[in-house]
Amino acid sequence: MADTSKRGFASMDEDKQREIASQGGKAAHEKGTAHEFTSEEAKEAGQKGGQSVSQDSEHMSEIGRKGGETVSQDREHMSEIGRKGGKS
Repeated sequence: MADTSKRGFASMDEDKQREIASQGGKAAHEKGTAHEFTSEEAKEAGQKGGQSVSQDSEHMSEIGRKGGETVSQDREHMSEIGRKGGKS
């Protein structure tokens, strides 16, 4: 079976894809057919996305490592953590 993953729209560079998608979104808004999310719909969509991403344990581990590296570079914050640890 032939690999068809990079044909048509998918074969275009990302900037060209964004430009075309933007034109479609603008046209839909002008025509009045674009979907307008309510705050509740937006909240639900965000939760679904978060649930999906959080199931990828490797991705979450990577986020945690990056966060730990960033926090550990803040010497004052790390000193404060150490002082609190010594008191408990």
